[in-house]
Amino acid sequence: MSYGLQAVIGAEDVLRKVAAEQPGAVVVPLRQGFALIPMTDELFDAATDGSRGDGLRFWKLPGGFENVLSDWSKAGPLGYVEADYLGGVGTQRAALWARGELAIGPMYVGEHEPFPAIGSPISQVLAHLGAVRRRRDADEFVSVGLNRCRGTDEWLDVDAPTR
Repeated sequence: MSYGLQAVIGAEDVLRKVAAEQPGAVVVPLRQGFALIPMTDELFDAATDGSRGDGLRFWKLPGGFENVLSDWSKAGPLGYVEADYLGGVGTQRAALWARGELAIGPMYVGEHEPFPAIGSPISQVLAHLGAVRRRRDADEFVSVGLNRCRGTDEWLDVDAPTR
């Protein structure tokens, strides 16, 4: 079974505000007041400035989008996250922008590497954003509901967070 995600994550009110300025951006509610903007092909095409965009070593971060994330983070902290798994083996990357700057990361965990004791790159970004791991959940990733969809484009069909 596979899992793939490329998205901007932050407080729902912040993402709704900044998404209004970005063609192709769709805000999808998560739990705990968070939301995500899936990095769909449409958003990628609308957001790229034509440069390679691999300076931070993400797979699907459009060229120049790190500048957009810096600008958006003036409205509130946000993360850019990527995960790619197949059969339990895969990679994660995540970074956090705050107050107009790259604040944390990018963090990376490669294939067959264990997560650090403080959590996966995505869970670390979520914790810095204020996500709280619920007792019944494995980590912040599950607590905010990122396990609900298996692929980035599937998030476009999600209407509201599940409890």
